[in-house]
Amino acid sequence: MDIDSYLARIGLSERPPADLDGLRLLQRAHLATVPFENLDVGLDVPLTLESGALLDKIVHRRRGGICFELNGAFATLLTGLGFTAHLLQAVVHKPDGSTGYPFEHMTIEVDLDEPWLVDVGFGRFSRLPLRIGEPGPQLDDGGEFRITEDAAGDLTVHRDGTPVYRAERRPRTLNDFVPTGYWTVLSPDSHFTQNLTCSLWRDEERLTLSGDRLIRTTGDRREETTLGSDGEILDVYRDGFGIRLDRVPRLAVPA
Repeated sequence: MDIDSYLARIGLSERPPADLDGLRLLQRAHLATVPFENLDVGLDVPLTLESGALLDKIVHRRRGGICFELNGAFATLLTGLGFTAHLLQAVVHKPDGSTGYPFEHMTIEVDLDEPWLVDVGFGRFSRLPLRIGEPGPQLDDGGEFRITEDAAGDLTVHRDGTPVYRAERRPRTLNDFVPTGYWTVLSPDSHFTQNLTCSLWRDEERLTLSGDRLIRTTGDRREETTLGSDGEILDVYRDGFGIRLDRVPRLAVPA
């Protein structure tokens, strides 16, 4: 892989060391430059979970992606820089208290002197690595996080006292996520086929474009604006997220 081009994509001119400081730098840089987005659903572009395709999309076409794409590509970068990184499958906890299904989410474990959890593909989440062996709270710009481990070794991540997802500590490959990846972008029951979103951290502000609604979130303050034309929407994709499109993504209208 072209490591230097990937680093340039996330605004870094030098290769960071394969240590905790380097990992923190890489995670923050990635979150600030590569948006979480599912726009390919509205552009009729199929999901391809293959490292070369992910790197081409994120690095060369300067797009973002969903969790499988973002964390899959980021793990490839980390490995190329000398980190020991493993993909983990996770089950998401829903706001209503229910849980999702296996392989619904992809996250990353990075082994330094001790293991760390890293995630650049979960929207509102930590902006720095979380220490897996720390039983107490870990404060972060994204909230207060806590990781608990059950008897089987699975990890439950809590944000501000609420469970977010449960990760199984068994190394996985990109190919393991293909079935749920396809379901995520094709099933009418998936929220990714019901809503288009593009979201990015910018300094202390989170910028989100959901359909024609532009949302700016800073702390507890939220501002929402409805965009009036396709031209305005394309301008926000370009100027707010660095994504250049020749047409506005649209969800298919059910027959």
